Amino acid sequence: MSRPPPGRPLPPGAPGARPGGRTARLPSPLPALLRAPPRARLRARLSARLRARLSAAAGAAARAAALAAALALPAAPAARAAEVRLKDLVEVEGVRGNDLLGYGLVVGLNGTGDSLRNSPFTEEVMANILERLGVNVGGEPFRSKNAAAVLVTATLPPFARAGGRIGVTVSAIGDAKSLLGGTLIMTPLNAADGQIYAVAQGPVVAGGAQASGEGAQVALGVPTSGTIPEGARVEREVPFAFDGLSVLRLALRNPDFTTAARIEQAINAEFGRPVAAMTDPGTVAIDVGRARMPTAAGLIARIEGLVIDPDERAVVVVDHRSGTIVMGADVRISRVAVAQGNLSLRVAEAPVAVQPNPFAAGETVVLPRSTAEVTEAPGNGLAELGGGSDLAEVVAGLNALGVAPRDMIDILMAIDAAGALHAELTVR
Repeated sequence: MSRPPPGRPLPPGAPGARPGGRTARLPSPLPALLRAPPRARLRARLSARLRARLSAAAGAAARAAALAAALALPAAPAARAAEVRLKDLVEVEGVRGNDLLGYGLVVGLNGTGDSLRNSPFTEEVMANILERLGVNVGGEPFRSKNAAAVLVTATLPPFARAGGRIGVTVSAIGDAKSLLGGTLIMTPLNAADGQIYAVAQGPVVAGGAQASGEGAQVALGVPTSGTIPEGARVEREVPFAFDGLSVLRLALRNPDFTTAARIEQAINAEFGRPVAAMTDPGTVAIDVGRARMPTAAGLIARIEGLVIDPDERAVVVVDHRSGTIVMGADVRISRVAVAQGNLSLRVAEAPVAVQPNPFAAGETVVLPRSTAEVTEAPGNGLAELGGGSDLAEVVAGLNALGVAPRDMIDILMAIDAAGALHAELTVR
Protein backbone atom coordinates (compact mmCIF):
# COMPACT_ATOMS: atom_id res chain seq x y z
CA MET A 1 0.00 0.00 0.00
CA SER A 2 1.58 3.27 -1.12
CA ARG A 3 1.44 6.44 0.87
CA PRO A 4 0.07 9.57 -0.78
CA PRO A 5 2.45 12.47 -1.29
CA PRO A 6 2.94 14.79 1.66
CA GLY A 7 0.30 17.47 2.12
CA ARG A 8 -2.63 15.41 0.85
CA PRO A 9 -5.38 14.49 3.28
CA LEU A 10 -5.57 10.93 4.58
CA PRO A 11 -8.75 9.11 5.19
CA PRO A 12 -9.91 9.28 8.78
CA GLY A 13 -8.51 6.43 10.86
CA ALA A 14 -5.57 5.84 8.52
CA PRO A 15 -2.10 5.45 10.14
CA GLY A 16 -0.43 8.78 10.49
CA ALA A 17 -3.68 10.75 9.89
CA ARG A 18 -4.33 13.77 12.01
CA PRO A 19 -7.70 15.18 12.85
CA GLY A 20 -8.72 17.44 10.02
CA GLY A 21 -7.35 15.16 7.28
CA ARG A 22 -3.82 16.63 7.14
CA THR A 23 -0.80 14.38 6.53
CA ALA A 24 1.41 13.59 9.56
CA ARG A 25 5.16 13.65 8.94
CA LEU A 26 7.23 10.81 10.49
CA PRO A 27 9.72 12.01 13.08
CA SER A 28 13.36 12.15 11.80
CA PRO A 29 16.38 11.82 14.14
CA LEU A 30 18.40 14.40 12.20
CA PRO A 31 16.46 17.52 13.39
CA ALA A 32 16.63 16.24 16.95
CA LEU A 33 20.40 15.78 16.62
CA LEU A 34 20.77 19.25 15.17
CA ARG A 35 18.69 20.69 17.99
CA ALA A 36 20.86 18.85 20.55
CA PRO A 37 23.64 20.72 22.40
CA PRO A 38 27.14 20.70 20.83
CA ARG A 39 28.48 18.45 23.57
CA ALA A 40 25.83 15.82 22.85
CA ARG A 41 26.55 16.00 19.11
CA LEU A 42 30.31 15.53 19.75
CA ARG A 43 29.55 12.56 22.03
CA ALA A 44 27.43 10.98 19.31
CA ARG A 45 30.18 11.41 16.71
CA LEU A 46 32.78 9.94 19.06
CA SER A 47 30.51 6.96 19.77
CA ALA A 48 30.09 6.32 16.04
CA ARG A 49 33.85 6.49 15.45
CA LEU A 50 34.53 4.21 18.42
CA ARG A 51 32.07 1.63 17.13
CA ALA A 52 33.75 1.75 13.68
CA ARG A 53 37.23 1.28 15.20
CA LEU A 54 36.05 -1.59 17.39
CA SER A 55 34.49 -3.26 14.38
CA ALA A 56 37.71 -2.83 12.36
CA ALA A 57 39.83 -4.17 15.26
CA ALA A 58 37.55 -7.19 15.60
CA GLY A 59 37.88 -7.89 11.89
CA ALA A 60 41.66 -7.58 12.04
CA ALA A 61 41.81 -9.92 15.05
CA ALA A 62 39.70 -12.45 13.21
CA ARG A 63 41.94 -12.24 10.15
CA ALA A 64 45.08 -12.62 12.32
CA ALA A 65 43.60 -15.66 14.04
CA ALA A 66 42.77 -17.23 10.69
CA LEU A 67 46.29 -16.51 9.40
CA ALA A 68 47.87 -18.01 12.53
CA ALA A 69 45.73 -21.12 12.15
CA ALA A 70 46.74 -21.41 8.50
CA LEU A 71 50.43 -21.04 9.37
CA ALA A 72 50.15 -23.55 12.19
CA LEU A 73 48.82 -26.29 9.93
CA PRO A 74 52.07 -27.00 8.01
CA ALA A 75 54.11 -26.84 11.25
CA ALA A 76 52.19 -29.70 12.85
CA PRO A 77 54.48 -32.46 11.47
CA ALA A 78 57.50 -30.85 13.21
CA ALA A 79 56.49 -32.65 16.41
CA ARG A 80 57.12 -35.92 14.58
CA ALA A 81 60.65 -35.01 13.50
CA ALA A 82 62.13 -37.67 15.84
CA GLU A 83 60.10 -40.49 14.30
CA VAL A 84 62.07 -42.91 12.12
CA ARG A 85 61.07 -45.66 9.72
CA LEU A 86 61.42 -49.19 11.00
CA LYS A 87 63.80 -50.11 8.15
CA ASP A 88 66.26 -47.49 9.42
CA LEU A 89 66.28 -48.90 12.96
CA VAL A 90 66.66 -52.65 12.50
CA GLU A 91 68.38 -55.32 10.46
CA VAL A 92 66.61 -58.52 9.46
CA GLU A 93 68.48 -61.49 10.86
CA GLY A 94 70.13 -63.42 8.04
CA VAL A 95 69.92 -60.55 5.55
CA ARG A 96 73.54 -59.41 5.48
CA GLY A 97 76.49 -58.98 3.16
CA ASN A 98 79.57 -61.20 2.80
CA ASP A 99 83.16 -59.95 2.59
CA LEU A 100 85.29 -60.90 -0.40
CA LEU A 101 89.07 -60.71 -0.84
CA GLY A 102 91.43 -61.15 -3.78
CA TYR A 103 95.05 -60.65 -4.81
CA GLY A 104 95.68 -59.04 -8.17
CA LEU A 105 97.86 -56.89 -10.35
CA VAL A 106 97.39 -53.32 -11.58
CA VAL A 107 99.17 -52.52 -14.84
CA GLY A 108 99.54 -49.46 -17.04
CA LEU A 109 101.10 -47.20 -14.40
CA ASN A 110 103.30 -44.34 -15.55
CA GLY A 111 106.47 -45.41 -13.78
CA THR A 112 104.80 -45.30 -10.34
CA GLY A 113 104.50 -49.05 -9.80
CA ASP A 114 106.46 -51.47 -7.62
CA SER A 115 110.21 -51.66 -7.83
CA LEU A 116 110.65 -55.37 -8.50
CA ARG A 117 113.78 -55.63 -6.39
CA ASN A 118 111.83 -54.62 -3.27
CA SER A 119 108.63 -56.42 -4.31
CA PRO A 120 109.59 -59.86 -5.69
CA PHE A 121 105.99 -61.11 -5.39
CA THR A 122 104.96 -58.65 -8.12
CA GLU A 123 107.47 -60.23 -10.51
CA GLU A 124 106.12 -63.65 -9.58
CA VAL A 125 102.53 -62.69 -10.36
CA MET A 126 103.53 -61.13 -13.68
CA ALA A 127 105.43 -64.25 -14.69
CA ASN A 128 102.46 -66.52 -13.82
CA ILE A 129 100.02 -64.35 -15.79
CA LEU A 130 102.27 -64.24 -18.86
CA GLU A 131 102.81 -68.00 -18.74
CA ARG A 132 99.03 -68.58 -18.64
CA LEU A 133 98.81 -66.40 -21.74
CA GLY A 134 101.42 -68.53 -23.49
CA VAL A 135 104.45 -66.29 -22.99
CA ASN A 136 107.54 -68.11 -21.71
CA VAL A 137 109.45 -65.80 -19.39
CA GLY A 138 111.45 -68.38 -17.46
CA GLY A 139 114.77 -66.96 -16.28
CA GLU A 140 114.08 -63.52 -17.74
CA PRO A 141 114.29 -60.70 -15.13
CA PHE A 142 111.72 -57.89 -15.15
CA ARG A 143 112.68 -54.30 -14.65
CA SER A 144 109.36 -52.62 -15.33
CA LYS A 145 107.85 -50.09 -12.89
CA ASN A 146 104.46 -49.97 -14.58
CA ALA A 147 102.81 -52.73 -12.49
CA ALA A 148 101.82 -52.97 -8.82
CA ALA A 149 100.59 -55.82 -6.65
CA VAL A 150 97.28 -55.00 -4.93
CA LEU A 151 94.70 -56.46 -2.60
CA VAL A 152 91.12 -56.22 -3.82
CA THR A 153 88.26 -56.10 -1.30
CA ALA A 154 84.50 -56.04 -1.83
CA THR A 155 81.22 -56.80 -0.08
CA LEU A 156 78.74 -59.18 -1.68
CA PRO A 157 75.32 -57.69 -0.84
CA PRO A 158 72.45 -59.92 0.31
CA PHE A 159 70.38 -61.55 -2.42
CA ALA A 160 73.01 -60.72 -5.07
CA ARG A 161 72.35 -62.74 -8.22
CA ALA A 162 74.79 -64.19 -10.72
CA GLY A 163 75.62 -61.65 -13.39
CA GLY A 164 75.13 -58.64 -11.14
CA ARG A 165 77.91 -56.13 -10.57
CA ILE A 166 79.41 -54.76 -7.34
CA GLY A 167 82.05 -52.15 -6.55
CA VAL A 168 85.56 -53.04 -5.32
CA THR A 169 88.40 -51.29 -3.50
CA VAL A 170 91.99 -51.66 -4.68
CA SER A 171 94.98 -51.07 -2.33
CA ALA A 172 98.69 -51.35 -3.11
CA ILE A 173 100.77 -53.71 -0.93
CA GLY A 174 104.21 -52.98 -2.42
CA ASP A 175 106.20 -49.79 -2.74
CA ALA A 176 104.15 -48.34 -5.59
CA LYS A 177 103.85 -44.56 -5.45
CA SER A 178 100.48 -44.19 -7.18
CA LEU A 179 97.75 -46.29 -8.82
CA LEU A 180 96.51 -43.35 -10.89
CA GLY A 181 95.78 -44.41 -14.47
CA GLY A 182 96.23 -48.14 -13.79
CA THR A 183 93.98 -51.04 -14.79
CA LEU A 184 93.22 -54.04 -12.62
CA ILE A 185 93.46 -57.26 -14.56
CA MET A 186 91.18 -60.24 -13.92
CA THR A 187 91.20 -60.97 -10.18
CA PRO A 188 89.06 -63.70 -8.53
CA LEU A 189 87.45 -62.70 -5.21
CA ASN A 190 87.10 -65.40 -2.54
CA ALA A 191 84.89 -65.55 0.55
CA ALA A 192 85.77 -67.05 3.93
CA ASP A 193 84.85 -70.53 2.68
CA GLY A 194 87.49 -70.34 -0.07
CA GLN A 195 84.97 -70.28 -2.92
CA ILE A 196 85.13 -67.72 -5.74
CA TYR A 197 82.01 -65.51 -5.69
CA ALA A 198 83.04 -62.66 -8.01
CA VAL A 199 85.71 -61.63 -10.52
CA ALA A 200 87.03 -58.04 -10.64
CA GLN A 201 88.58 -56.15 -13.54
CA GLY A 202 88.62 -52.58 -14.81
CA PRO A 203 90.29 -49.14 -14.62
CA VAL A 204 91.19 -47.91 -11.14
CA VAL A 205 89.87 -44.55 -9.94
CA ALA A 206 92.65 -43.37 -7.61
CA GLY A 207 91.78 -41.15 -4.67
CA GLY A 208 94.69 -38.72 -4.89
CA ALA A 209 97.75 -37.51 -6.74
CA GLN A 210 101.48 -37.32 -6.05
CA ALA A 211 104.32 -35.29 -7.54
CA SER A 212 107.96 -35.24 -6.54
CA GLY A 213 111.23 -33.65 -7.52
CA GLU A 214 114.80 -33.80 -6.34
CA GLY A 215 114.23 -31.47 -3.43
CA ALA A 216 110.52 -31.63 -2.67
CA GLN A 217 107.57 -33.99 -2.74
CA VAL A 218 103.83 -33.32 -2.46
CA ALA A 219 100.90 -35.72 -2.19
CA LEU A 220 97.18 -35.04 -2.29
CA GLY A 221 94.96 -37.67 -0.73
CA VAL A 222 96.00 -41.33 -0.85
CA PRO A 223 97.17 -42.19 -4.38
CA THR A 224 98.01 -45.80 -3.48
CA SER A 225 94.35 -46.72 -2.98
CA GLY A 226 91.41 -46.51 -5.36
CA THR A 227 88.07 -47.94 -6.32
CA ILE A 228 86.45 -49.53 -9.34
CA PRO A 229 82.71 -48.72 -9.38
CA GLU A 230 80.74 -51.76 -10.54
CA GLY A 231 84.13 -53.37 -11.17
CA ALA A 232 83.30 -56.97 -10.20
CA ARG A 233 80.79 -59.38 -11.65
CA VAL A 234 79.01 -61.85 -9.37
CA GLU A 235 79.73 -65.45 -10.40
CA ARG A 236 78.16 -67.40 -7.51
CA GLU A 237 75.09 -66.78 -5.35
CA VAL A 238 74.87 -67.27 -1.59
CA PRO A 239 72.09 -69.81 -0.93
CA PHE A 240 69.50 -68.50 1.54
CA ALA A 241 65.86 -69.65 1.75
CA PHE A 242 64.32 -66.46 3.10
CA ASP A 243 60.71 -67.46 2.42
CA GLY A 244 61.23 -70.69 4.35
CA LEU A 245 61.62 -68.86 7.67
CA SER A 246 58.79 -69.35 10.15
CA VAL A 247 60.07 -66.67 12.55
CA LEU A 248 61.64 -63.37 11.48
CA ARG A 249 63.99 -61.71 13.96
CA LEU A 250 64.58 -57.98 13.77
CA ALA A 251 67.94 -56.93 15.23
CA LEU A 252 68.06 -53.33 16.52
CA ARG A 253 71.10 -51.35 15.46
CA ASN A 254 71.08 -49.61 18.87
CA PRO A 255 69.61 -52.05 21.42
CA ASP A 256 67.15 -50.39 23.77
CA PHE A 257 64.25 -51.79 25.81
CA THR A 258 61.90 -48.87 25.11
CA THR A 259 62.57 -48.82 21.38
CA ALA A 260 62.07 -52.59 21.11
CA ALA A 261 58.76 -52.32 23.01
CA ARG A 262 57.56 -49.55 20.69
CA ILE A 263 58.47 -51.66 17.63
CA GLU A 264 56.48 -54.58 19.07
CA GLN A 265 53.44 -52.36 19.71
CA ALA A 266 53.59 -50.80 16.22
CA ILE A 267 53.76 -54.18 14.46
CA ASN A 268 50.92 -55.65 16.53
CA ALA A 269 48.81 -52.56 15.89
CA GLU A 270 49.45 -52.89 12.14
CA PHE A 271 48.11 -56.46 12.05
CA GLY A 272 45.49 -56.04 14.78
CA ARG A 273 46.70 -59.12 16.68
CA PRO A 274 49.83 -60.19 18.61
CA VAL A 275 52.31 -61.31 15.94
CA ALA A 276 55.50 -59.71 17.35
CA ALA A 277 57.23 -60.18 20.69
CA MET A 278 60.29 -58.48 22.20
CA THR A 279 62.73 -61.17 23.29
CA ASP A 280 65.52 -58.83 24.47
CA PRO A 281 66.48 -55.15 24.02
CA GLY A 282 68.11 -55.95 20.70
CA THR A 283 65.66 -58.43 19.14
CA VAL A 284 61.98 -58.45 18.14
CA ALA A 285 60.65 -61.79 16.84
CA ILE A 286 57.73 -61.95 14.38
CA ASP A 287 55.63 -65.11 13.87
CA VAL A 288 55.11 -65.38 10.11
CA GLY A 289 52.21 -67.83 10.53
CA ARG A 290 50.21 -65.51 12.78
CA ALA A 291 50.81 -62.61 10.43
CA ARG A 292 48.89 -64.54 7.72
CA MET A 293 51.10 -63.18 4.95
CA PRO A 294 51.80 -65.30 1.85
CA THR A 295 55.58 -64.70 2.01
CA ALA A 296 58.12 -63.46 4.52
CA ALA A 297 59.30 -60.89 1.98
CA GLY A 298 55.78 -59.46 1.77
CA LEU A 299 55.68 -59.29 5.58
CA ILE A 300 58.90 -57.23 5.70
CA ALA A 301 57.63 -54.98 2.90
CA ARG A 302 54.46 -54.27 4.91
CA ILE A 303 56.13 -53.35 8.20
CA GLU A 304 59.41 -51.69 7.15
CA GLY A 305 57.63 -48.39 6.49
CA LEU A 306 56.11 -48.17 10.01
CA VAL A 307 57.11 -44.98 11.81
CA ILE A 308 58.74 -45.49 15.22
CA ASP A 309 59.81 -42.94 17.83
CA PRO A 310 63.15 -44.39 19.03
CA ASP A 311 64.39 -43.86 22.55
CA GLU A 312 68.13 -43.75 23.24
CA ARG A 313 70.39 -43.27 26.21
CA ALA A 314 71.82 -39.85 26.94
CA VAL A 315 75.35 -39.85 25.53
CA VAL A 316 78.13 -37.25 25.28
CA VAL A 317 80.91 -38.10 22.80
CA VAL A 318 84.13 -36.07 22.89
CA ASP A 319 87.15 -36.34 20.59
CA HIS A 320 90.38 -34.93 22.03
CA ARG A 321 92.21 -34.99 18.69
CA SER A 322 89.79 -32.75 16.80
CA GLY A 323 88.11 -31.03 19.76
CA THR A 324 84.68 -32.28 18.72
CA ILE A 325 81.80 -32.53 21.21
CA VAL A 326 78.50 -34.22 20.37
CA MET A 327 75.58 -34.34 22.83
CA GLY A 328 72.37 -36.30 22.68
CA ALA A 329 68.97 -34.69 23.13
CA ASP A 330 68.45 -36.17 26.62
CA VAL A 331 71.68 -34.90 28.22
CA ARG A 332 71.10 -33.16 31.54
CA ILE A 333 73.48 -31.39 33.93
CA SER A 334 72.81 -30.71 37.61
CA ARG A 335 73.50 -27.33 39.14
CA VAL A 336 77.27 -26.92 39.66
CA ALA A 337 79.91 -24.23 39.94
CA VAL A 338 82.86 -24.30 37.50
CA ALA A 339 86.18 -22.43 37.50
CA GLN A 340 88.68 -22.84 34.69
CA GLY A 341 92.16 -21.37 34.29
CA ASN A 342 94.76 -21.58 31.53
CA LEU A 343 98.29 -22.79 32.24
CA SER A 344 100.92 -22.08 29.55
CA LEU A 345 104.47 -23.49 29.43
CA ARG A 346 107.01 -21.74 27.18
CA VAL A 347 110.57 -22.92 26.57
CA ALA A 348 112.89 -20.96 24.25
CA GLU A 349 116.40 -21.83 23.04
CA ALA A 350 118.90 -19.02 22.28
CA PRO A 351 122.39 -20.57 21.95
CA VAL A 352 125.39 -18.26 22.15
CA ALA A 353 128.57 -18.77 20.10
CA VAL A 354 131.79 -17.97 21.96
CA GLN A 355 134.86 -17.35 19.77
CA PRO A 356 138.52 -17.17 20.83
CA ASN A 357 140.57 -14.01 20.55
CA PRO A 358 142.16 -13.25 17.19
CA PHE A 359 145.32 -15.30 16.49
CA ALA A 360 144.74 -17.21 19.73
CA ALA A 361 144.84 -20.97 19.98
CA GLY A 362 141.25 -21.87 20.65
CA GLU A 363 138.05 -23.17 19.19
CA THR A 364 134.61 -21.71 18.74
CA VAL A 365 132.21 -23.07 21.31
CA VAL A 366 128.42 -22.87 21.24
CA LEU A 367 126.94 -22.43 24.70
CA PRO A 368 123.31 -23.37 25.27
CA ARG A 369 120.98 -20.71 26.59
CA SER A 370 117.47 -21.84 27.54
CA THR A 371 114.64 -19.89 29.10
CA ALA A 372 111.56 -21.49 30.59
CA GLU A 373 108.44 -19.60 31.53
CA VAL A 374 105.21 -20.67 33.18
CA THR A 375 102.19 -18.42 32.71
CA GLU A 376 98.85 -18.93 34.35
CA ALA A 377 95.91 -16.91 33.09
CA PRO A 378 93.61 -15.49 35.76
CA GLY A 379 90.61 -17.39 34.37
CA ASN A 380 86.97 -16.50 34.79
CA GLY A 381 86.58 -17.44 38.44
CA LEU A 382 83.76 -19.61 39.71
CA ALA A 383 80.80 -19.60 37.36
CA GLU A 384 77.48 -21.15 38.30
CA LEU A 385 76.17 -23.62 35.76
CA GLY A 386 72.45 -23.99 36.34
CA GLY A 387 70.78 -27.32 35.81
CA GLY A 388 69.14 -27.61 32.38
CA SER A 389 65.79 -29.22 31.75
CA ASP A 390 66.46 -29.62 28.03
CA LEU A 391 69.40 -29.65 25.61
CA ALA A 392 69.03 -25.95 24.73
CA GLU A 393 69.47 -24.90 28.35
CA VAL A 394 72.47 -27.21 28.79
CA VAL A 395 74.17 -25.78 25.69
CA ALA A 396 73.40 -22.21 26.75
CA GLY A 397 74.88 -22.84 30.20
CA LEU A 398 78.08 -24.36 28.79
CA ASN A 399 78.48 -21.57 26.24
CA ALA A 400 78.14 -19.02 29.03
CA LEU A 401 81.48 -20.25 30.42
CA GLY A 402 83.20 -18.75 27.35
CA VAL A 403 85.90 -21.40 26.91
CA ALA A 404 87.34 -23.13 23.85
CA PRO A 405 86.05 -26.56 22.76
CA ARG A 406 89.17 -28.36 24.04
CA ASP A 407 88.77 -26.73 27.44
CA MET A 408 85.07 -27.62 27.31
CA ILE A 409 86.05 -31.29 27.01
CA ASP A 410 88.06 -31.08 30.24
CA ILE A 411 85.17 -29.30 31.96
CA LEU A 412 82.72 -32.01 30.86
CA MET A 413 85.04 -34.71 32.17
CA ALA A 414 85.31 -32.88 35.50
CA ILE A 415 81.52 -32.44 35.69
CA ASP A 416 81.11 -36.16 35.00
CA ALA A 417 83.61 -36.99 37.76
CA ALA A 418 81.59 -34.80 40.13
CA GLY A 419 78.44 -36.78 39.32
CA ALA A 420 76.61 -33.80 37.83
CA LEU A 421 76.59 -35.03 34.23
CA HIS A 422 73.61 -37.31 33.76
CA ALA A 423 74.76 -39.00 30.56
CA GLU A 424 77.24 -41.58 29.35
CA LEU A 425 80.56 -39.85 28.58
CA THR A 426 82.53 -41.43 25.74
CA VAL A 427 86.07 -40.14 25.18
CA ARG A 428 87.90 -40.94 21.94
